[in-house]
Amino acid sequence: MDWFRIFIKGAALTALLTGCATPLPPRIEAPKLGTPVTADTLIAQTLNVFPDGRGLPSGQGSVAEGARLFARHCAGCHGKDGRGGTAEELTGASRPLDHPAADKTIGSYWPYATTLFDFIRRAKPMGAPGTLSADEVYALSAWLLHANGLIAADTVMDAARLAALRMPNRDGFLRIEAP
Repeated sequence: MDWFRIFIKGAALTALLTGCATPLPPRIEAPKLGTPVTADTLIAQTLNVFPDGRGLPSGQGSVAEGARLFARHCAGCHGKDGRGGTAEELTGASRPLDHPAADKTIGSYWPYATTLFDFIRRAKPMGAPGTLSADEVYALSAWLLHANGLIAADTVMDAARLAALRMPNRDGFLRIEAP
């Protein structure tokens, strides 16, 4: 083992003294992909909605408007009524959360309605996330909450109503406060 260390040290010293070190590869520039992020785009991505409703924008949307938007933007993946598509089921929970194959739909699993707004605004529609207006997101939230049996068909959703809605599984999660 000692002979190996001496050989390696000797070879390194010889390479250093004689200039026979391996040359560095030529610098390769990264491809110029994408476009610089604008301040407006960055601001749109840093908007946060909290469980108590802080961060919700002004606007409103009805269940009826939400139904039309869902048919146009969401039903292709989530199914006509929010179930039966290739993506997660959003409505129609029949198995309780303590079942091994529990249905984790918006109405049975999600603890805050404000999370629904925040998720839709950031991630939907799938092909163009972040392109829906606040009114459209309120409308989609209203339809999804109605489809889960949580609000009436004539409800017009806005920031105050969304923050005030108590979801059935609100107390189903542990809240851990930071020390």
